[in-house]
Amino acid sequence: MEIREASEKEIPEILDVLRASLGEVSSHKTESVWRFKHIDNPFGKSLVLLAISEDRIIGVRAFMRWKWQIGNNVYSAFRAVDTATHPDFQGKGIFKKLTLKALDIAEKNGDHFVFNTPNSFSKPGYLKMGWKEISKLKIYIKPVNPIHWKFSENIQSSTEVKFKDVDSQLIEDYNTTLVNRNELFTPKSLGYLKWRYHNNPLQSYKILSKEGFFMAGYVKKHKNLREFRVSELIFSANFDLKNIKKELNYIAQLYGVQFISYKTPEKFSGIGISGNFGPILTFKKINLDKNDEDKFTELKNWQYSLGDMELF
Repeated sequence: MEIREASEKEIPEILDVLRASLGEVSSHKTESVWRFKHIDNPFGKSLVLLAISEDRIIGVRAFMRWKWQIGNNVYSAFRAVDTATHPDFQGKGIFKKLTLKALDIAEKNGDHFVFNTPNSFSKPGYLKMGWKEISKLKIYIKPVNPIHWKFSENIQSSTEVKFKDVDSQLIEDYNTTLVNRNELFTPKSLGYLKWRYHNNPLQSYKILSKEGFFMAGYVKKHKNLREFRVSELIFSANFDLKNIKKELNYIAQLYGVQFISYKTPEKFSGIGISGNFGPILTFKKINLDKNDEDKFTELKNWQYSLGDMELF
């Protein structure tokens, strides 16, 4: 068996392996989706490795590129995302071999760490390969006034997404504020926000953008309830907090949701509950000194948005 990096011409065969292993349920396995995630990413092209047997792709492992920053130090990171082994070759340790080879390449290239939020089935495998479990992500849940609840499916669709260029000064100020807080954050840009929320073929986001304010989120359906998940919320220091409440109330009424969720309680939050309700964040160092590793394995040092962490 040979393990090597993939080329773009092999995307159709890569998708065949993903479909054979995972089916179509987890995501739309099309070339346009693959290119969005692994080629068009403003942080750079993904590190994609293939397991080859007799000129046939039998395994795939993708590390999506990401950036994190603390102070003025920028870290080259990966999100461990798409992986699959063809059903005819499962149980032969191909996932582990691909992952360890990806880590080896990343180490030689000077990349710093890998992070992901694995499910209960895949997490044990990551831990055996040296990943560390940090914590469940913190989420704030705010109930919506019951007079705005709707349980009928006959409400305005959440597929209408509008995007206009975000206030560039807002993004610059946002990054500067987090640099000064000395916490780990994903630096934002207009290109990133457009790629992540407007051009995303896997999720239809409701985007609100105006001077001093940007919000992107989506309706998340549960068995009997609707949630509006705020994936990204950026606002200037002088933005009137009453207007944020107004925007959230507008969203709640528009989609008839029962509650709204976002990363952390803010001054505008009102009544709600905060706790470690999100998925488990795991972490694997590649090229980090001991001080950075110790800092990055404590959730309190991560200033993340839910959009930085949620699967897509």
